Amino acid sequence: MMLRLDQIVARFGGEIVGAGDTVISRIDTLENAGPGDLAFLANPKYRCQLATTRAAAVIMAPPAAEGPAAAILTPQPYLYYARVAQWLNPQPAAEPGVHSSAVVEGEVAASASIGPNVWIGAGAKIGDGVMIAANCSVGAGVEIGSGSRLAANVAIYPGSRLGRRCLVHSGAVIGADGFGFAREVTGAWVKIPQIGRVLIGDDVEIGAGTTIDRGALGDTVIADGVKLDNQIQVGHNVQIGAHTAMAGCVGIAGSAVVGARCTVGGGAVILGHLHIADDVNVAAGTLVMKSIESAGTYSGAVPFLEHRQWLRNFSRLRHLDAMADKIRALEQRLAALEKKA
Repeated sequence: MMLRLDQIVARFGGEIVGAGDTVISRIDTLENAGPGDLAFLANPKYRCQLATTRAAAVIMAPPAAEGPAAAILTPQPYLYYARVAQWLNPQPAAEPGVHSSAVVEGEVAASASIGPNVWIGAGAKIGDGVMIAANCSVGAGVEIGSGSRLAANVAIYPGSRLGRRCLVHSGAVIGADGFGFAREVTGAWVKIPQIGRVLIGDDVEIGAGTTIDRGALGDTVIADGVKLDNQIQVGHNVQIGAHTAMAGCVGIAGSAVVGARCTVGGGAVILGHLHIADDVNVAAGTLVMKSIESAGTYSGAVPFLEHRQWLRNFSRLRHLDAMADKIRALEQRLAALEKKA
């Protein structure tokens, strides 16, 4: 696709500096962009590259800088870049039809695309324009909203619901049993049937290898606009609020509630039955062991210890500020005594 800067600004807003008829065909980084490319400056540490970039134009925050021949000025250059990139790289439209090797027991809209070796169980409902790639398993009673896409080898267990315009990447498993067991006095484990569902809202993206467990009694709920990276584990009865985003390898134990517009960094762990408020940012690798009631940024991890020793040490860590105040007071008293002496 070939676009002029004035066409882009007409669609997304912003201010053009330089020639509005500058033509671009793709987006690249400041360092790698060449003639006909549109670059973007979102991180100030790369500003020095403006002087050497070969890009035809650059998306940046005002004021304009010397270097590029043309620019689009916008307060949020990274967001603007994302929108232009979507326009330049549209998703292919679904090619309606059901592959001859697919097994369809449910209802499939005429405009949906069903790939090779797909199984769609009894009572399932597949909406308009849905694309289901090869080897996917869609269980009985599953509902998939219009415009959603399943990459190859996705498994959706019976009773799950997927909203509109969702994207599920390869290897994801939605609706498997939650980890529910009761222990016998002998040490053996007795399985607790997981009879809830997974309910997923609109515009949700689920990364490759991510697993979302069905509820034990109630439902596991993923709200509209949630973005989950690869290899995330979402336990049974978890609730994730609208427009929350989580990076790879996050683990959320059962019945935790995560608020709206949160971010969770890679490898973070949220223990079960906790509540995370709206607008919380959890740093990568953080172990969340108690509820977070206020918006803000939280981080931290502690070394692995024997549990009782860890509890003793952590109880002291919680009082470090008070201990520091006491030490300062003692130092002042000691200094006063030394002067008298």
